[in-house]
Amino acid sequence: MDAATLGAVGTIVVGLAAAAAALIGQRAGARATHQGAVMTGYGGLVNELQEERAAMRTELTAVYSELARERADKAALHLRVAELEAGIADRDRQIAALGGTTP
Repeated sequence: MDAATLGAVGTIVVGLAAAAAALIGQRAGARATHQGAVMTGYGGLVNELQEERAAMRTELTAVYSELARERADKAALHLRVAELEAGIADRDRQIAALGGTTP
């Protein structure tokens, strides 16, 4: 083979190697882009879940506050019932002392 043929074959081999390297680099870049998209999607999902959790905690706090108010109201009603029953018992004693009949 003469020098011109060797030069041409060398150029073809170098061109093929460059093309192969570019193809491999493009695939690696696409893979990195895909991994970046996956990580971005994962991060977005985590952020969304954290926001939902915060909203649920806020709602839970409101429900607990409402429950505490209802329990306080119920305790106040029980106290009022006890006061009224004591008043009725006192009136029954007064009626009995005056000679009346009680139920």
